[in-house]
Amino acid sequence: MTPEQDLIRDALAGETRAYGELVERFQDRLYNSMMQIAGSHDEAEDVVQDSFVQAYIKLDTFQGNSKFFTWLYRIAFNNALSRRRRKRTDLSIEQSREITGSDPEDQSEAPDAPLLREENVSLVHVALEQLTDEHRSILVLREMDELAYEEIAEILSINIGTVRSRLSRARNQLKLHLEELQEHH
Repeated sequence: MTPEQDLIRDALAGETRAYGELVERFQDRLYNSMMQIAGSHDEAEDVVQDSFVQAYIKLDTFQGNSKFFTWLYRIAFNNALSRRRRKRTDLSIEQSREITGSDPEDQSEAPDAPLLREENVSLVHVALEQLTDEHRSILVLREMDELAYEEIAEILSINIGTVRSRLSRARNQLKLHLEELQEHH
């Protein structure tokens, strides 16, 4: 048994300390990932907190077929998307700029992902906001969270072929939005 499996077993046996250790082990990584989807610190914190509570309640349903983080990430990812849909408003580019700011987030919290290295970070955030949830989600999972295709397929409950084609369409859409935004700069 891995230390992670031991902690899960102990948490299921009612040891709150064990679940606390799981939270400590994964909260920062989960928070950094959810920042990319939720778009604000407060929202990301709420998503992470809700997700750990949900994961604790559902812990007995964790099969162990995947990594605990992948299972937890899927819960958080679905929470973040649900919250976004509830709060959805059409943001103009100016409003988006106000929200994201023109400067990138603190680099120690979220290291630049490959997609972001060459582009102005605030423009990428604005362009991401213009994508469908489906396209934004897959780009965040692959380019920002740097997950493998297999993990993305598991999180989104789709096959690897669909991951590849959706990712390709999402990249093309993002490129078009970025080109449009750069023309207006």
